[in-house]
Amino acid sequence: MTLPRFYPIFDSVDWLARALPLGVRFVQLRIKERDPDALRLDIRTGLAMARDHGAALVINDHWHLALDEGAEWLHLGQEDLDSADLPAIRRAGLRLGVSTHDHAELDRALALDPDYVALGPVYPTILKKMKWHEQGLDRVSEWKHLIGDIPLCAIGGMSVERAPGAFDAGADLIAAVTDITLHPDPDSRMRDWLKVCA
Repeated sequence: MTLPRFYPIFDSVDWLARALPLGVRFVQLRIKERDPDALRLDIRTGLAMARDHGAALVINDHWHLALDEGAEWLHLGQEDLDSADLPAIRRAGLRLGVSTHDHAELDRALALDPDYVALGPVYPTILKKMKWHEQGLDRVSEWKHLIGDIPLCAIGGMSVERAPGAFDAGADLIAAVTDITLHPDPDSRMRDWLKVCA
């Protein structure tokens, strides 16, 4: 499977409204703290927006809402795997991405026949506290060797400037968060990402 190489992750549909018209075609909606009814509406709205732009929206974590709302893509972290109904997810035909940070997690992910594997943090990240230190580009190359044709997503501290190195190391797509959301001109930054990932 060939996925778009630029994979931004946003915490609101407001960001989708900015990204999709620019040409973003693979994007994740990661909302952690939200009233259940509002969360459902966000997911429903985001999926409609993505379909209107011919894009794929990946729902992070909320697998039950992804199923209910007819999503095509789901991303699960290792903790999410503990509670997710994986047979139901597969029966519904959802494509699945899985986060990994070490070999045990990679083994667990590969047993699920994922549609992509994420490795992180490649570089130090300010997004969330993690028990893992930066993985580095050598680990990106190692992971790509281990997973073969499965798309590999590099995440964590990624920037436009660091993207070529990650691609050279074996990443198939790159997830970006704060490099966009904290940038003084996010729209321009997304255009830069689309160019470097073309």
